Amino acid sequence: MKHGRLRFLFGALVPALVLHVVFVLSPYAQAFYLSLTDWTGVAGEAHFVGAGNYARLGGDALFLDAVRNNAVMLVVVPLATIGLGLFLASMLHLGGRDGRRGIAGSRVYQIVYFFPQLLSLVVIAVLWQFIYNPNTGLLNGVLRGVGLSSLARSWLAEPSLALPAVMAVLVWSSVGFYMVLFSAAIDSIPKELFEAALLDGASGWATFRRVTLPLVRDTVQVAFVYLGIAALDGFAVVQVMTVGPGGPDGATEVIGLSLYRNAFTFGKFGYASAMGVALFFATLTLAVLALRAGRKERVELA
Repeated sequence: MKHGRLRFLFGALVPALVLHVVFVLSPYAQAFYLSLTDWTGVAGEAHFVGAGNYARLGGDALFLDAVRNNAVMLVVVPLATIGLGLFLASMLHLGGRDGRRGIAGSRVYQIVYFFPQLLSLVVIAVLWQFIYNPNTGLLNGVLRGVGLSSLARSWLAEPSLALPAVMAVLVWSSVGFYMVLFSAAIDSIPKELFEAALLDGASGWATFRRVTLPLVRDTVQVAFVYLGIAALDGFAVVQVMTVGPGGPDGATEVIGLSLYRNAFTFGKFGYASAMGVALFFATLTLAVLALRAGRKERVELA
């Protein structure tokens, strides 16, 4: 019986492990190797250059702009999305007059907020490109229609506004999903805790801070990791929406876009692979730090 169980486990796991090695680990290994070469993507040979590609990253002004922009996105996008998602989820569940039931039509609101998830990120970028159009776009049209013409701008053509405009799209496209995620987490909290807080005279903010937030902390942690990974990417939205793309003057340049341009426009696949490896370790570091911080907080609470 024991040998039969081992054969079953071996037969079930080995094919999956082989597929994982071939289609996941092998491309990673190839990327690491190519980052140490000067391969052009079409040449039959790749000359080994060691850490030369990584040394070039530190002197590449456009890449440093991309790192700066991704760092800003890493702070703004997760915090804004999680904050809005938690606020909406709390209002839908605990925004009723008695502080226990959600507002009327909360299920309908959840469906409406979730609508952006039905569209691909490329489609969302195209739609918002039209919305931001300085002449015929919906945003400037509304501003002019309510007498605020002075606030109309070329949202994607001004360096100071382009990156915030892109981040607003990322937040808008994500907040519905995380609102539903946080709603599910709030649903799992015993209603008796909210009733006890209400009887003790706790305000809505105190209830959220003392009851809701601590009990959905794990969900928030997972959301931060996923949103951080999305913020370190941002390629699709920037590629579709911005001039250049990545402009104006590198205001919306991101690492993924620099990687793509160096590989497929300039034929510097080795250098682009070095960018990819740097992005991989940045993402891995973010995930490890976020997970360790969550575990440390749980240990301290225990």
